[in-house]
Amino acid sequence: MTAIDADMVGLRSRSAEVLDFARSELFDRTFREGMELVEETAAYLDRDGRQDSRLLSRAAALAYAGESMKLTTRLMQIASWLLVQRAVREDDMSAVAACEPRYRLADRKVESEPSHRELPIALIEYAVRAEKLYDRVLHLDQRMYLGGDEDAPVNPVQSQLDRLQAAFGG
Repeated sequence: MTAIDADMVGLRSRSAEVLDFARSELFDRTFREGMELVEETAAYLDRDGRQDSRLLSRAAALAYAGESMKLTTRLMQIASWLLVQRAVREDDMSAVAACEPRYRLADRKVESEPSHRELPIALIEYAVRAEKLYDRVLHLDQRMYLGGDEDAPVNPVQSQLDRLQAAFGG
């Protein structure tokens, strides 16, 4: 088998996994959670968040603006990834196309706590929720598109089943 053939087999395997995920209950729950967080955060930033930011000192208001931009960007990255998976589910996009790097999530750099002590607790809570969801979605992305954690412990039962299946053409 050539390297190109091996890549094609790997791509077919990945795309099957993407399609399975897109049709799963886990996807449904993750999609709902992600879209609800986007809506909740947008409502906060448009209403209560505006009020909260008006009460801040100049330095804290600047920090608020920066944190809200980071939060909005993070949520849009999550929403975009989820919408690609939904497009696969609804046959608007092929699973193979979804494997392209441009549709993947990037590792996020771990950042310190928000930069100002006066920031409203609601903004911080939304930021924490968004980071946790991003980490979960990134984990799903890496498992589906990279084949899982290389550091993950090997399941001996699954390994044996895989060998039996390969040996008997199952």
